[in-house]
Amino acid sequence: MRIATRFASRTAASSMVVAAALAFVGFQAAGQTASAAATKASSAVTCTTANTKLTVTEVSRPINHLLLKATNTGTKPCYAYSAPYLRAGTDAHAPLPWTEESTPQSVVTLEPGQSAYAGITTSSPEGEGGATEKTLGVFFADKKGGATSTEKTLKLPNDGIFFNSAATVTYWQDNAADALTW
Repeated sequence: MRIATRFASRTAASSMVVAAALAFVGFQAAGQTASAAATKASSAVTCTTANTKLTVTEVSRPINHLLLKATNTGTKPCYAYSAPYLRAGTDAHAPLPWTEESTPQSVVTLEPGQSAYAGITTSSPEGEGGATEKTLGVFFADKKGGATSTEKTLKLPNDGIFFNSAATVTYWQDNAADALTW
């Protein structure tokens, strides 16, 4: 009986050591997986004029609209936060207002080579005043909603586009069709 009890105690002790070792290995593996995921998530950066290529094109529909396209040219994913800050013409004192209804469900993340889009309404009959502008100044938004530090100036198509007080810009979208819905 004593032999059986000692054997059972040793077996139980061995089992606990094995279980503890497996738990420790599992804990380490889980920690490594979590840190790898955190490293990957933290490797994404804010989209800026330094890591994206910006283009602006006139679209046939809807009328009085432009399409702004930002393509990630960097080696890391980048976040296109909120909407771009746009300055129509060199004399503009305030950025175009953002179309709040176009707010996406989440921040648009661009893998290298991917693009985000913003639709620009240039004018409407309800708008007041206005002028034909030849350039469009673009700033990206940072995580806190402020403008990033470097502006990219784009030449507008057709030797200029008419903007009036009704001009707005959408939030960044992951496809052109959604950007032009507003």
